[in-house]
Amino acid sequence: MKNPPPYAAAELDALFPAHLATLQAGTAQTLAACGLDSLLVGAGSLHFQFLDDQPYPFKSNPLFRQWAPILDAPNSFVAFTPGKKPLLIFMQPEDYWHKPPALPTGAWLDNFEVRVTRAAAEARHHLPGQGRTGYLGEVHAGLEHWGMTVNPEPLLNRMHYSRLAKTPYEIACMRVANHKGALAHRAAVAAFRAGQSEYAIHLAYLAATGHREEELPYPNIIALNEGGAILHYTDLSTHLPAAHLSLLIDAGAQCRGYASDITRTTAATAGAFADLVTAMEELELALCAQVVPGKHYPEIHLDAHLRLAQLLGEAGIIRGTPESAVATGLSSVFFPHGIGHPLGLQVHDVGGFQAAPEGGTLERPSGHPYLRLTRTLTEGAVVTIEPGIYFIDLLLKNAQADGRGRDIVWERVEALRPYGGVRIEDNVVATAQGAVNLTREAFASLG
Repeated sequence: MKNPPPYAAAELDALFPAHLATLQAGTAQTLAACGLDSLLVGAGSLHFQFLDDQPYPFKSNPLFRQWAPILDAPNSFVAFTPGKKPLLIFMQPEDYWHKPPALPTGAWLDNFEVRVTRAAAEARHHLPGQGRTGYLGEVHAGLEHWGMTVNPEPLLNRMHYSRLAKTPYEIACMRVANHKGALAHRAAVAAFRAGQSEYAIHLAYLAATGHREEELPYPNIIALNEGGAILHYTDLSTHLPAAHLSLLIDAGAQCRGYASDITRTTAATAGAFADLVTAMEELELALCAQVVPGKHYPEIHLDAHLRLAQLLGEAGIIRGTPESAVATGLSSVFFPHGIGHPLGLQVHDVGGFQAAPEGGTLERPSGHPYLRLTRTLTEGAVVTIEPGIYFIDLLLKNAQADGRGRDIVWERVEALRPYGGVRIEDNVVATAQGAVNLTREAFASLG
């Protein structure tokens, strides 16, 4: 098999028991701290479109996926009581209109007691009969009568706070997700080089991941030319532009519900924009190296602004010192978002602002409202690093109006505006040995 994933399914299964043991131990402590005796986690349910019988694509509760790598079984549950084997209540309705979900067969399932139910209400009969149970997940019809405490904030806070640091199993899943994503990014660039549309590039990406569109961790951002200036561009146009100048693709993949989130920018030809992409690659790698235990993540964001301001100056896009560009907010005209975010069961994983397991908020640095993580990194934390420079009409217009435009070299901006922007994004683990870049590992494995 060409370019096999870094872990086969059996290897991931072998890592799962230790992951589950860590999850059980942490959850037992959390339940005790919250005055609870057991936990029930729901997978979620299907929701139907207004005035229609078509459901929206199902996305399972990330807290459920942390316990059981099941993505397609609505109305299933995991129940856990400390000292007992976890219980998987698997919903497999009797249905001839649709194919019911198949019971998983992987070796990871040996760690659970499994009970199959045919209707959502049956799950109630499998709950612990005594004690206080906390429920985490979507509120199903009738759930309020099950005698549980539903989504208590102290329990949610503790569960969310712990998700910043990943177990070896979780990191292995994210390595596979990065491998899938790297393969697909290569296919997307090949489609771009062949002169295809955004939508055709998207289809090439899907084929390379092996995912259906609804299985992607987030909607693909595939932007040709000036579309790269729209941060969350999801137009996927079928029309061909007059010329292919640039491709910005922000797209991920998933393995057992764990996400990768990768961005690459490609210039069609050599020149000033291609030079900007090359310089951004070097800058991004320097920032990735800072992802280590004990690093206050906002420091990486602030350093990114200084480095990007220096790059903007060296590229002839702005005048003045990097320090003055950051102080006046000029750097934010070209880099308006945060340097990254926690990554895992969700693309923008939870708990990024929590001060402690009990709750509380760590505020963002003044003047930086879009940073998604303000905590100090711990060993096993997985984050994205994604610096960018964009030529956004609205922000440039604002800068021109408020005086910051005096330090912008407008001729240079006009020359680069048709390319949209450049962003490079990798997924990085903080380890005791230093930063481990899962995305660069994945691309390197492709040769």
